[in-house]
Amino acid sequence: MPSTGDRKHTVPGVIAAVIGPILSGQTYRNLSYLVLAFPLMMLYWPLFGFGLFLGTLLSIVLVGIVILVLMVFVVRMLVTLERWLANSLLTVSLEAPDDVTLRSGTGRNIRGYIEAASTWRGFGFLSLKGFLGIIGLMLAYGLVQGLTLLSAVVRRPLKVSFGEVNGNPVIWTIETVPETALAMGTGAILVLLVLHLANGFGYVAERMAMSLLGSSVEGSDIE
Repeated sequence: MPSTGDRKHTVPGVIAAVIGPILSGQTYRNLSYLVLAFPLMMLYWPLFGFGLFLGTLLSIVLVGIVILVLMVFVVRMLVTLERWLANSLLTVSLEAPDDVTLRSGTGRNIRGYIEAASTWRGFGFLSLKGFLGIIGLMLAYGLVQGLTLLSAVVRRPLKVSFGEVNGNPVIWTIETVPETALAMGTGAILVLLVLHLANGFGYVAERMAMSLLGSSVEGSDIE
């Protein structure tokens, strides 16, 4: 059996692991990154869908080829934005890959960008960003609901909406002291869950960025 001293070290460790994300600034940077992924997803998907469809449809004439080439440069510009976001909000330090072979002549330079593996890795990242955007939207909703439940202590009576089921609104009206205590406990658990998930999916985003957006800066300290 563990000694009393071991228990003293174990219990605080468990408590720190549970509430640690609340006190970590990186948690909120991870959450910000994931929440920002949703509006970016709403930009990327229509842009790529329309651009690729129109470019492919018109590829039998010159204008379609021009559109597809422009999409290559749009992808690379958006990847630069994504690399900046990852370096700013996640625990990564990425450098732009230098795999583009530039030659004399405009046509050969364009070919260099098309042949570069970083172009297609970047396109893959931008496509996968939709997954992070959906996660970010769900986390933002969960955080708002959790904070709303916690506010019951100063806003009673409080009506909290949880959407609709079969067209009927699901509303919890918090009026009594026991209901307030239950709401605050539920809200605290929900907020903690959201923050832990933000760190978990932040780690996933880091691995994606390191694999698809560029190389880690040599000597950088990435945990």
